[in-house]
Amino acid sequence: MDYSIDNNGYYGEFGGAYIPEILHGTVQKLKEAFYAIKDDASFRAEYYDLLKNYVGRPSPLYFAKRLSEKYGTKIYLKREDLNHTGAHKINNALGQILLAKRMGKTRIIAETGAGQHGVATATACALMGLECIVFMGKTDVERQFVNVQKMRMLGATVEAVTSGSATLKDATNEAIRYWCSNPDAFYIIGSTVGPHPYPDMVGFFQSVISEEIKWQLQEQIGRDYPDYLIACVGGGSNAMGTYYHFINDERVKIISAEAGGRGIESGETAATISVGTIGIIHGFRTLLMQDADGQITEPYSISAGLDYPGIGPAHAYYAQVGRTKVLPVNDDEALEAAFELTQLEGIIPAIESAHAMAVLKKEKGTFKPDDIVVINVSGRGDKDLDTFLKYFKPKP
Repeated sequence: MDYSIDNNGYYGEFGGAYIPEILHGTVQKLKEAFYAIKDDASFRAEYYDLLKNYVGRPSPLYFAKRLSEKYGTKIYLKREDLNHTGAHKINNALGQILLAKRMGKTRIIAETGAGQHGVATATACALMGLECIVFMGKTDVERQFVNVQKMRMLGATVEAVTSGSATLKDATNEAIRYWCSNPDAFYIIGSTVGPHPYPDMVGFFQSVISEEIKWQLQEQIGRDYPDYLIACVGGGSNAMGTYYHFINDERVKIISAEAGGRGIESGETAATISVGTIGIIHGFRTLLMQDADGQITEPYSISAGLDYPGIGPAHAYYAQVGRTKVLPVNDDEALEAAFELTQLEGIIPAIESAHAMAVLKKEKGTFKPDDIVVINVSGRGDKDLDTFLKYFKPKP
């Protein structure tokens, strides 16, 4: 089975471009420019040079010995937390900023939840000397204060959004409103969401993750594929990057962890695939958290980066056809997994990444001793220390 996007920007019945008329020309030009550079040798040379010498790629694929001993399988961690800016988001921000420069754009806008995409975009704009405006929900501004200060230091304007639950959904709403009024701006979307070609474009720029996993496994174990891939999904960019070069390889089983919040039956959750129904949001068709009238219900997660009421269209499709197994991971399970990784391997993960780590306990009986399990540690936990310290109970 081929899981690729079709020519109209759909993964199965999910995706497309549902956009206001004022943005139609802008998105069409973006699509043409993106597909023109995908195989352009000079673009790829400039992009890969930045990934190597600015971001610090390749990120290590680390064999987690103590974690492997605990869970009775072979666990490798893809260390996206070691990238410049502390997460996978910089891969996509640099790709899109190079595209924006080629298109002659001078003003960049972005949305952010946990702040990692905002920091990555502000970093790319500082590097390229471009104006940067980042929309961020007021709730997230407060719980991700360090990232807000980083963005401001980098020269970006941070617009705090107070509508709705004042989180990622509302920041995205406001960014799209601004874009409609300023269609000449270049909108760097941070995840595999939005109108076509964004899901495909973000996945392409993040695909360096799985590209590296292939040759790193070959180097370390003598074969270029794992038995299992695990990543967290909110919008789905780090997961898409992890799965990209393996999605059509049926030897590889894929598990996605979404944010269960306080439990999928609690009404306080962001587990879109588990509880969502089909609808349209932010320019694409996907699974959504919505009521019977099609009104978006507010998502909740302790993780600002997974606190979104939709899911990238590719991930909706993969789940629908059974290519991925999707597990909701509750707040307490993610926190427990974060503390476990910290104390067994000396790695403090972002709360988003901790959701992926929690799959190990939830699926403990699934993995065989010789299975190769690769988990994407998509970001580091510096930004979440205040949250961690509220719950951390030191040993007496």
